[in-house]
Amino acid sequence: MTAPEEQEPESAGLVRPYVITNGRGLPDSDQFNLITLVTASEQRRSPTLDPEKRSLLDLCSGGYLSVAEIAGHMGLPIGIVKVLLSDLSADGYLVTRAPAPPAQLVDVSLLQEVLDGLQARFG
Repeated sequence: MTAPEEQEPESAGLVRPYVITNGRGLPDSDQFNLITLVTASEQRRSPTLDPEKRSLLDLCSGGYLSVAEIAGHMGLPIGIVKVLLSDLSADGYLVTRAPAPPAQLVDVSLLQEVLDGLQARFG
């Protein structure tokens, strides 16, 4: 038998994902997709926030990150991150914005006119 001082401490790092969200699933109005950009707002943080929510806010306080990046940095499944983000967003701790739209192609004839003008002006 081992003495109490020789016993290894129990691992606190292994927490099931449903425990982090208190057993809740994704909300019906899922406003977050993988490329939604998220950052922390200037609102003062409550000391009663869960550790996962605090670390998520610390991560987002450096600037905009996508939901996929947040999940990767935190090592949590996307669904769990979305639940945490929706909670924090509802409480006013996060600012979200849609990702930048993809660039539209420019008409080739317009580019050719610009090129011709530059060549005429500068040789």
